[in-house]
Amino acid sequence: MICLVTDRRRLAGEDAPLTIARECLIAQAEHAVAAGIDLIQLREHDLEAADLAAVTRDLLAVTRSSPTRVVVNDRLDVALACGAHGVHLRGTSIPVEAARRLAPPGFLIGRSVHGVDDAAEAAGADYLIAGTVFASRSKPAASALLGVEGLGEIARSVQTPVLAIGGVDCEQFDAVARSGAAGFAAIGLFMTAEVASKAARAPTCRAMPLAKIVDDARSTFDRVKTAS
Repeated sequence: MICLVTDRRRLAGEDAPLTIARECLIAQAEHAVAAGIDLIQLREHDLEAADLAAVTRDLLAVTRSSPTRVVVNDRLDVALACGAHGVHLRGTSIPVEAARRLAPPGFLIGRSVHGVDDAAEAAGADYLIAGTVFASRSKPAASALLGVEGLGEIARSVQTPVLAIGGVDCEQFDAVARSGAAGFAAIGLFMTAEVASKAARAPTCRAMPLAKIVDDARSTFDRVKTAS
């Protein structure tokens, strides 16, 4: 399972207006659908409900008739109102069972966890995102990290699919797969470090084709699964 986590500021630039950022998010979602990414987690927690709902509808329009699913970070109300495929709950959010009581059948519920105890308390979730595994832009090396061993402990402790997050790049696919994780979630992996080509929807948009990254990841996970 591969999850693209959005960050419009990194994608479109810190000072980009929301109109430009929305176009960049749409472009990124189009690349995600083309590559067969499983989940897009809309993680724009500073947006007001109306703006978040508008972006949610943008991404749902892009992913319609595709296997890619859109989950809204923490805002269950927005996810339900917009007809999103699910919600991703933060570790400090409402319990999974409370969200499940409000959700329709087939609604995805994920949760962020940071250890085995958190994972046990997230019973009933459809998937878990465990982190931070490796040092990343948002979590430098000085921060407390799970590492591959901590990720493996969480994956072995539950039957729920566990995705790694934090510093996952192409060089880490093998280690994540060997830990027993079912996949990974990432932000920076899914955007260029430089300004994208003129095919992008906005001059500063860092959206890019994702097929090679996704193919490499799936090949690695399949190889590790076959070997085990």
